[in-house]
Amino acid sequence: MQQFEGACQCGQLRYRVRGTVAALFACHCRDCQRQSASAFGMALWLRDAELTLLQGSTACWARHTPGGRVTDCRFCPQCGSRLFHQNRDTPQFLSIKPGSLDDTSWLRPAAHIWTQSAQPWLPLPAEVPGWPGNPDDFAELMAAWQAAPHDCRG
Repeated sequence: MQQFEGACQCGQLRYRVRGTVAALFACHCRDCQRQSASAFGMALWLRDAELTLLQGSTACWARHTPGGRVTDCRFCPQCGSRLFHQNRDTPQFLSIKPGSLDDTSWLRPAAHIWTQSAQPWLPLPAEVPGWPGNPDDFAELMAAWQAAPHDCRG
């Protein structure tokens, strides 16, 4: 298990999370582009995560996905920074917005999803697996993480 700490943009909310990294990937879907106000969003999936709020509290918005699932999106009520996602169908995984981590120097996505929506000016690395939408089985995405060289600093 790794341990990570992070905060929202305004610093009113700080957290610590422990868990096993299952995947780190970039998502280029339009929802992630809107949520991040950028070209893509990133997700750090932790299995069996233990989340501790060190300071502040979160607000929650329930997002209905195009596939009919419900994802709880937790964010800082002060600045609105999105920090965590958790799909109600897979509660064993906590998705952290990894840009909120104190140390982001090690972040290198092992895969890209929703590449069909990727910005045309953004070259994606040929050696990194990608899918035009969601992979048929997210185990493929997790296998890409296991196969990729990475250094989880936590």
